[in-house]
Amino acid sequence: MKVIVGLGNPGREYAATRHNVGWWLIDHLADVWHFDGWKKDGEAHVANGTVGGVKVRLVKPQTFMNLSGQALRSYTRRPFWSAAKDLLVVVDEVQIPVGRTRLRARGSAGGHNGLKSVEHSLGTREYARLRIGVGPNEERKGIIKDLADFVLAPFARDEREEVLALLPSLTAAVETWVHDGVEKAMNLYNRAPGEDSGE
Repeated sequence: MKVIVGLGNPGREYAATRHNVGWWLIDHLADVWHFDGWKKDGEAHVANGTVGGVKVRLVKPQTFMNLSGQALRSYTRRPFWSAAKDLLVVVDEVQIPVGRTRLRARGSAGGHNGLKSVEHSLGTREYARLRIGVGPNEERKGIIKDLADFVLAPFARDEREEVLALLPSLTAAVETWVHDGVEKAMNLYNRAPGEDSGE
């Protein structure tokens, strides 16, 4: 079973924030793939279905961001399940500007508290992660005083539209990951080769 986890914070007050774009994609996937409704499963909400004959589970941890990895502990005990090939974590990335994305097969948490928690729970950095850029463009960089406040704030309208416009191509990238693995998905869908998010 493939497990796709979107990182975010629970609560209506966080739904539109930059930190929750992982949930935006997960909700979009559940919709376009016509998955079952969301159900509570431990410390997460999950939706199950199949994508081209492959069993897939979508996961939204219901802890706050810095405890996101707790929702994955049960999977590490499953026989034949491997984080390296069966897990994709979708996360916001403030070091990448809005409109850019980056898929990686492994790497450091890069200062992201959600990824730090995932790494701690799994005991490995060997898992795929899809980073969705939420960072400011050049014009807006000068007005940001605190990055923590920045990621917990909503997008400007033009930025929100830019993120929503990415969802179809991100869906295609995730479907490629499901069927053909992370390397092929990286080759097909990573934007601006050579640019990195600090991993």
